[in-house]
Amino acid sequence: MMSIIILVGAYRYYAGLAAQFGKTKWHFGLLAIGIYLGFQLLFLFSYGMYVAFTDPNSLNDNNYAGFSGINIISWLFAIGAVYGVYRILENRFKKENIQSPVWEIEEIGTEHTKDLH
Repeated sequence: MMSIIILVGAYRYYAGLAAQFGKTKWHFGLLAIGIYLGFQLLFLFSYGMYVAFTDPNSLNDNNYAGFSGINIISWLFAIGAVYGVYRILENRFKKENIQSPVWEIEEIGTEHTKDLH
């Protein structure tokens, strides 16, 4: 249940970033979901492999409860990964936004705009 709440929040967080810079919202929302789920799977699989190699008897004692200690840690790391990629994308979009108006201003008066009249 907690993962669903985090996924919805991540989707909306990335969709807001996309809307702020004029990008397609759902593309970036799905990117957030992919980052979160991918990191969760990688982290929990790595932890499972570590436990399997260090204590083979622990494989029989699986706890599928949603609020185990390792799940809470993996949620925090996955949220950190989503936030880190968000900051990278935000910086990239800001750089693109700074460069973009210059290109548009240089096109004013070119033959493409003269053909419209």
